[in-house]
Amino acid sequence: MQPKKKIRSRHKVNVKKERSKQKKLAEKKQRQLQKQADAKTEKSKQKPVKESALDIRLEKETKLYWIKAVTGALSVFILRLIGFVGWLLLFWMIFFILVYPFVVNYALGYKFDKEEWTWKNVLRPGLGVFFFLFMMVGVILHTTLKLLGVTFYISITGVHF
Repeated sequence: MQPKKKIRSRHKVNVKKERSKQKKLAEKKQRQLQKQADAKTEKSKQKPVKESALDIRLEKETKLYWIKAVTGALSVFILRLIGFVGWLLLFWMIFFILVYPFVVNYALGYKFDKEEWTWKNVLRPGLGVFFFLFMMVGVILHTTLKLLGVTFYISITGVHF
């Protein structure tokens, strides 16, 4: 004798009921998410937003960057008009790259976290723009002065007319 196969009974599913249940669940979930979002916005409205340490540091670095950019252009402009060329201009550039940022930091009165802010962070912002503007303004001004016939300059070897 062969075993009898079990016949599964099929029951009918009411599609309309199932869909309405799914819609109700989705609406309920959406209301919960909306309540959570409203609660978060209320909390954010109540607390004033404090600037993060990263924002403060970036603001300081941006100020140092632009101070160095302006300093690079102005220092070579003034010194070249005075008559500095060659090694004297190089020494002046190195002085402004290595010493001037610390003077600016002291003058602006920045309070730094000793763990995060080192001498490298003081020198780094604006180093490239300082050098670029120093060289560009220096070359353009020197060329212009030579084309105009100004022959006065000061170098290591002395004053030349």
